[in-house]
Amino acid sequence: MARTTSPPPEELTETIIDIDVSEEMRGSFLEYAYSVIYQRALPDARDGLKPVQRRILYQMSEMGLRPDRAHVKCARVVGEVMGRLHPHGDSAIYDALVRMSQSFAMRVPLVDGHGNFGSLGGDDAPAAMRYTEARLTRASSLMVESIDENVVDFRPNYDGQETEPEVLPAAFPNLLVNGASGIAVGMATNMAPHNLGEVVAAARHLLAHPDATLDELMEFVPGPDLPTGGTITGLDGIRDAYTRGRGTFRTRATVSIEKLTPRRTGLIVTELPYNVGPEKVVSRIKELVQAKKLQGISDLKDLTDRNQGLRLVIELKNGFNPEAVLEELYRLTPMEETFGINNVALVDGQPQTLGLRDLLLVYVNHRIDVVRRRCEHRRAKRQERLHLVAGLLVALADIDRVIALIRDSEDSTQARRRLMEVFELSETQARYILDTPLRRLTKYDALELESERDTLNAEIAELTAVLESDRKLRKLVSKELAAVAKEFATPRRTVLRESSGAPRTSAVPLEVGDDPCHVLLSTSGLLGRTSGAQLPPMFEGPRARHDAMAANVRATVRGEVALVTDLGRLIKVPVLELPELPAEAGDSPAIASGSPVAEFVELDSDERVIALAEIGGDGPGLAVGTRQGIVKRVGGDYPQNKDDFEVINLRPGDRLVGATQLVTGEEDLVFITSDAQLLRFPASSVRPQGRSAGGVTGIRLGEDANALWFGAVTSPEDSVVVTIAGSSGALPDTQTGTAKVTPLSVFPAKGRATGGVRCQRFLKGEDLLLFGWVGRSPARAFRADGGPVRLPDPVPRRDGSGEALPRPIASVGTGQVDTGTVAASLSGG
Repeated sequence: MARTTSPPPEELTETIIDIDVSEEMRGSFLEYAYSVIYQRALPDARDGLKPVQRRILYQMSEMGLRPDRAHVKCARVVGEVMGRLHPHGDSAIYDALVRMSQSFAMRVPLVDGHGNFGSLGGDDAPAAMRYTEARLTRASSLMVESIDENVVDFRPNYDGQETEPEVLPAAFPNLLVNGASGIAVGMATNMAPHNLGEVVAAARHLLAHPDATLDELMEFVPGPDLPTGGTITGLDGIRDAYTRGRGTFRTRATVSIEKLTPRRTGLIVTELPYNVGPEKVVSRIKELVQAKKLQGISDLKDLTDRNQGLRLVIELKNGFNPEAVLEELYRLTPMEETFGINNVALVDGQPQTLGLRDLLLVYVNHRIDVVRRRCEHRRAKRQERLHLVAGLLVALADIDRVIALIRDSEDSTQARRRLMEVFELSETQARYILDTPLRRLTKYDALELESERDTLNAEIAELTAVLESDRKLRKLVSKELAAVAKEFATPRRTVLRESSGAPRTSAVPLEVGDDPCHVLLSTSGLLGRTSGAQLPPMFEGPRARHDAMAANVRATVRGEVALVTDLGRLIKVPVLELPELPAEAGDSPAIASGSPVAEFVELDSDERVIALAEIGGDGPGLAVGTRQGIVKRVGGDYPQNKDDFEVINLRPGDRLVGATQLVTGEEDLVFITSDAQLLRFPASSVRPQGRSAGGVTGIRLGEDANALWFGAVTSPEDSVVVTIAGSSGALPDTQTGTAKVTPLSVFPAKGRATGGVRCQRFLKGEDLLLFGWVGRSPARAFRADGGPVRLPDPVPRRDGSGEALPRPIASVGTGQVDTGTVAASLSGG
């Protein structure tokens, strides 16, 4: 028997349609691209918001999360937005909410966040939405202000059950102020933030002058103002962006060069380029240092905190120019970044690339439309109210007849119809009269209604005048923008600098050269170095209190000098560690800019530095003199493997009173003693000795006398002697004493180990010298506060008495360049 197969039911029959794959791919791709462009990536040029941002702000407004309300969990906000308006993942919504709360990403934050909302550059991720809280800021309240007054169009949400605004009213130009970034399909946007006050000023100018040119607008908006500050170099790219909508500029970190310690210099980074975090910079610098591609950096610390903000401390090695290291950091690290402006935004639903004028024009037109629709809405509301008030006033004018007519009516419908017929009222007025309680129909309420009618008429007339005059409408928009700027405008954070755009070439060598210099020691114990082989006059520049140059020696920047202490120690110090003294008026170094000796060497409590000495060389060496009248010469070939050693074997109780670096070996050595004796003898009469030797007799001291001062002079004919006599029972800073200035040439040279000659005769009450000094003429004296003290005129009598000083003297020195000890403090005598 043959088997038959029944045909399948008609509803199960398959229908196969041939579709061209290329056409299907094209259509699907275009649909996907359209969705990404319009629903995700690109902002609207009117309010500057992407759909997700607009939905977040609108929904938070609907939830009542105003600035004066408490914060709520971000998870609740994200849930409301996702369930009602945004049919996408919660992570995209939360990421958008987080960005709107970050003050380092938004020039004017739109969300007031409470909790961890991430860090600069994305180095630290924000906390989960279940931990953080948020509410609207005052600025974002302005973005949705008057949205219930029919100022913008609404459209159905994704499921058609609710409505959402197509655009927000935007009381300030958010797109320019906060910028935007996004990647769509086949296009992208990257817009820089700007200063609110500058953008509002430009918008107001455009309102007043619709034909304003780009140059006029750029007078108000010279360039972006980034939330993180920094410096923008290359303004040509900014002008291109403002003209064509595309351009580039470079952003640099804000860095200052500071002295961390007297020996260490550091680069202090307080602002970084936009969207660059400190961890990214730190990691990059460490990589370069480890790879030996970046030199001169010894340490790097990130001291950023909430109190002082961003602070990166980059410590530099000695011997490297800070400016050159900074240029290398700009070149090799994210401390300088390029920002590419691409002003792509939606205008009437179409993506367009806009310049500055176009962006402002779109916003201004939007704001004019918002204010016009708000005025129309408010006028309509007032007209409706005026219509009701007029009906009530008609009823109050004949209230007894109205009440009787209502009482005689069968029902409310008949009452309403009879009111309309008898009093010529509209249905709305009649219904309102019937709904009004009798307690509102008093004489007092009639007066209130008449006042309300007059107020409504005035407000309607004012709104009508605005709507009928384009000039008044623009003036109102401008006034509202001015109020916004007054409340929210802040000073510019980003510095704008012109640049040629040419590649940078470092004119400063990376390492400090071994250039000649002078090392200076002041009478108050400050150390410093000057630049250049020539030493300028020392008393023309500013001093700290009674400072004067006590000693100077020649050196090179990468070499060493020696400090000589009164205990006979010689301590080596690298010249590079000493601060460079800035040149002041008259090209004189400011001694006050030096650093205390204690910052470089460790001294005993009763030890002090009295002189400087050169290291190395084949010169005549160093000459020292002690309190007990001992003199010694030491050669300059000091041990290379020691940084601290003795140059003389002092006797018990003895100390150095002076030390001087000899230049030629032909100088004269001079002792001044407390019993007013002065001895001058040639340095060649003192034979150099080894470091362990104790020296030889320099001057024969009288009973109970001691040496006050010791030094060398190169030109006795040009030198003077300054002595101050006083009483042994008084302190140097409590009495003025008598001073005497004598040419050194009147003191004959004597042989070493003799008693010298008298240099000042004591007056009644004087029994010793308080101070002695020999140096190049003219001699200058200073008070403790730095002011000058007039010294007596030089007298040729070597044994004459002194003249009374008007004030106590703190230091005496010379304005002429000399070697060795050129000044001395009174307390150090």
